[in-house]
Amino acid sequence: MKKEKKKISYKSSGVDISAGNLAVDLIKKNVHKTFKYFPGKVLTKIGSFGGVAELRGGKIVASSTDGVGTKLVLACLLDKHETIGIDLVAMSVNDLAVIGVMPAIFLDYIAMGKQIPKRTEKIVAGIIKGCHDCECALMGGEMAEMPDVYTEEEYDLAGFATGFADSKKDLILGKDIRPGMKVYGFASSGVHSNGYSLVRKIFGINFKDKVRAKKILNSEFSGLSRTLGEELLTPTKIYIKIIKKLISSYKIAGLAHITGGGLVENPPRILPEGCSVKIRKDSWKRPAIFGLIQEKGNVSDYEMLRTFNCGIGLIAVSGEEIKEGKLIGEIVKGSGEVIFE
Repeated sequence: MKKEKKKISYKSSGVDISAGNLAVDLIKKNVHKTFKYFPGKVLTKIGSFGGVAELRGGKIVASSTDGVGTKLVLACLLDKHETIGIDLVAMSVNDLAVIGVMPAIFLDYIAMGKQIPKRTEKIVAGIIKGCHDCECALMGGEMAEMPDVYTEEEYDLAGFATGFADSKKDLILGKDIRPGMKVYGFASSGVHSNGYSLVRKIFGINFKDKVRAKKILNSEFSGLSRTLGEELLTPTKIYIKIIKKLISSYKIAGLAHITGGGLVENPPRILPEGCSVKIRKDSWKRPAIFGLIQEKGNVSDYEMLRTFNCGIGLIAVSGEEIKEGKLIGEIVKGSGEVIFE
């Protein structure tokens, strides 16, 4: 009898989404107590895509922060640092744009085991390109050399984006979402910057065996038009221009950036009480990289949808037909969950 291949999950690779959600729940109450110090009114709670607040006088300020996760391991192994900065910008500015606030200011933080100026130049060049793509000013940042925390080859990144709006009328927080509205998907550029711990576990990519890891990353796999490393280092798509066009052309009730938590956990973040979202998971063609990950790792459909964007990096909810998007589902009555068909 053939032995059944063991299924691999994000949790088994070392990342526990449920534990992360619990951590957020545990800190929420005390974090919210600090809102009283803001000179105005905080409009969102911890767990939404970005922090949004109304200043005295009615102006809106919003901010978001993120990193690029263990995608950095691949960049370090292949010594390719030109595009990882684009990922950093994308992960923060997309979270701002989906609430109707366009980024105006970006800051970066780079921590490294050893300062290698030429490498730093490449990293920051990517950040600058990302800022150009979303028309955002790189106002400053911080570089920290931390030899006892990182090896000479390693570094970590964090990004911080801030944007402004004239009033609450400009915000898209999902409160106008109603059953019967349609859900449209917009293609991702690939895996983006989530799920790389699972990807690395499946393919055996780590610093413990660099020679083997580099060989795997430089290998070609059936269905991919380039090497695995080139595919996985494709930068996260910046959706600013798409979102601007959607907002100017249609009445958008809600937008969701499909990041950590995938299509399972991100759409509920914009749903008002009494609504759920029904998604037809076969309504779009998934890029080959996701099929390769699922097959090689024997990953369940649910685990794929909870870990990766699976080819949809942005969703928009509207009562109008959005010609630029792919119709992938609809809003139904419910208690805030995603229903897959």
